[in-house]
Amino acid sequence: MSQYNIQSIIGLAGVSEDECEKARLVGRNFEVPMLLVAIWIVVVWYAELEGVFPRSYAYFTDLAVWLFFITETVVLTYLVNDKLRYLRSNWINLVIIFMGVPVIWGISSYAGILRSLRLLLLAAILVNLSDTIRQVLSRNHLGITLAIALMIIMLSGILIAGIDPNINSVWEGLWWAWVTVTTVGYGDVVPVSVPGKLFGAILILFGLGIFSLLTANFSAFFISKEEQEAKEIEKETLKKLNTIEQRINDLERSINKFINK
Repeated sequence: MSQYNIQSIIGLAGVSEDECEKARLVGRNFEVPMLLVAIWIVVVWYAELEGVFPRSYAYFTDLAVWLFFITETVVLTYLVNDKLRYLRSNWINLVIIFMGVPVIWGISSYAGILRSLRLLLLAAILVNLSDTIRQVLSRNHLGITLAIALMIIMLSGILIAGIDPNINSVWEGLWWAWVTVTTVGYGDVVPVSVPGKLFGAILILFGLGIFSLLTANFSAFFISKEEQEAKEIEKETLKKLNTIEQRINDLERSINKFINK
């Protein structure tokens, strides 16, 4: 089963590669704003729980993120050729849109739905970006690989400190995120809430992927250095052979001239 089919089943397939070029280009252009939205969700969520931002500010943030998802869904549905396939393979977007209706009306009794909506938003954004991240990490860019891993750990630490009552500070959250991403799992700091456990499960999967890619990138880095050295030696050898061949040709011409005399 291909990766696109798996993402279609979970409703996060994005724009298919066999769609028109314009739809794929616009889909890629949504990736950077989606990453910024994911970071902003984490920051605002934690700030709201810590009392830094008033609830009204978080409300408008949730509304803006929800409208962003509506915009993306409407625009891409309009651009793709097979609209039914796009909606069917991205059904989670429709779930997010319908779950966000209580946000518009500010219904306080839907606080649990709102928390679930935020987790869905984060999961949708991260999965939609996973192809791009995987392509970047697989190109032997160690600096970018480490930067992305560090960013995921920091955002995860901030988020878990806000959504789980058993994690009392950002520093505890960062420690938990570090041992979770590295799949060490000391067990000294663990989430106890359902959202915290769900987020932890998602982070473990990302950790497995990130560190397998890190291992592959380190291996590719050292192999590429050896290959580069081998290419330099080969290039120098070819240069010497060309020089020898040129001298032999010059010598043959000189001999032929001497014989012809």
